[in-house]
Amino acid sequence: MRTEDLILISVDDHVVEPPDMFERRMPDKWKDEAPRLIHRDDGSDAWLFQGKELPNIGLNAVAGRPPEEYGLEPTSFEEMREGTWDIHKRVRDMDANGVLGSMCFPSFPQLCGQLFARTKDKDLALAVLQAYNDWHIEDWCGSYPERFIPLALPALWDADVAAAEVRRVAAKGVHAISFSENPEKLKLPSFHNEYWDPFWKACADEDMLVCLHIGSSSQLVVTASDAPIDVLITLQPINIVQAAADLLWSRVLRTFPTLRFALSEGGIGWIPYFLDRVDWIYERHHPWTGQDFGDQLPSQLFKERIVTCFIDDPTGIEMRHRVGIDSICWEADYPHSDSTWPTSPERLMKSLDGVPDEDIEKMTYRNAMRHYRYDPFAHTPKEECTVGALRARAADVDVRPVSKGRREVHDVMASDLLKKR
Repeated sequence: MRTEDLILISVDDHVVEPPDMFERRMPDKWKDEAPRLIHRDDGSDAWLFQGKELPNIGLNAVAGRPPEEYGLEPTSFEEMREGTWDIHKRVRDMDANGVLGSMCFPSFPQLCGQLFARTKDKDLALAVLQAYNDWHIEDWCGSYPERFIPLALPALWDADVAAAEVRRVAAKGVHAISFSENPEKLKLPSFHNEYWDPFWKACADEDMLVCLHIGSSSQLVVTASDAPIDVLITLQPINIVQAAADLLWSRVLRTFPTLRFALSEGGIGWIPYFLDRVDWIYERHHPWTGQDFGDQLPSQLFKERIVTCFIDDPTGIEMRHRVGIDSICWEADYPHSDSTWPTSPERLMKSLDGVPDEDIEKMTYRNAMRHYRYDPFAHTPKEECTVGALRARAADVDVRPVSKGRREVHDVMASDLLKKR
């Protein structure tokens, strides 16, 4: 397959919420309490909510910046590429990268809406959460329904309220919802607790894919406080193995036999060993631990019910059939620092050398369409959805790196990022 013939759907990108997102969405009762954007004395922008300032960390929106200018400092909208927060410019950036479809996780509310869950007034929390979900569904994704997969945020603070929100957004056409990779780290019941059953049942009833994004426990893996940040960045995707083990050995997948999960931004290269390990543990230890997978092995349940994705993962692609070829999806991670924009197709093709077209199509778009219930071809002829076709209509989009000023060069410790969360 040629690079220009690829069809790419990214199941993990991110939106930097625009300044006016709450203006038309908050009920009159709560308008004065809505999050609002402020410009700070240091030149950065931040959201102000419940007396707290919530800046955007630089690494969250570095698309279009030279790598030497990456950093942890709070940023302003002026420093960001417009495609990070402007839906029309986002589509143009997708075209320039040859990406057909995208699902976007949030920024300032945190990955599964932890910010709203910490709000003391739960009536306000629900109003803000629903305003966010409606903006994301109707304004962000609704502006280009052929290009975006809607992703809702849950009401983490109450399983019954969360279930009701699942059913509300499902009626609006949403098929994916974000959740925490480890809710106990958020001081909530774990996957092993029946507390979440109303939420799991609603997700199963509505065929809602539950997405567990790395970092959605609001904690990062750190080996030492004085470790360079390279250590943290290295370990962060692989850390999703903890959520995979927690989920697979919990009662959730077996109690709700149609419920499906996605491990978002976790990569795939670690999965073959993990599956070997869980099968060995089951064979060796289940007589005394009491685990019962019936006539299945844990690895079979994983491949059937857990969706995976990768950015750049040559090892995982090489072992794709041991990972589970029918569960693998691709991601661009725009506009984060790991993103391969604007040369994602070229980077991807280096790893796809020698891979049969059928396997390529599964990983680059067919699996995403099936698992996320997304059909772009209902809107656009397939021949107009390729990398080559999309880039042809974005020939005028300037993708050259733009300098916003060189940051001070210094040793960046993992603890620096922890302080900013």
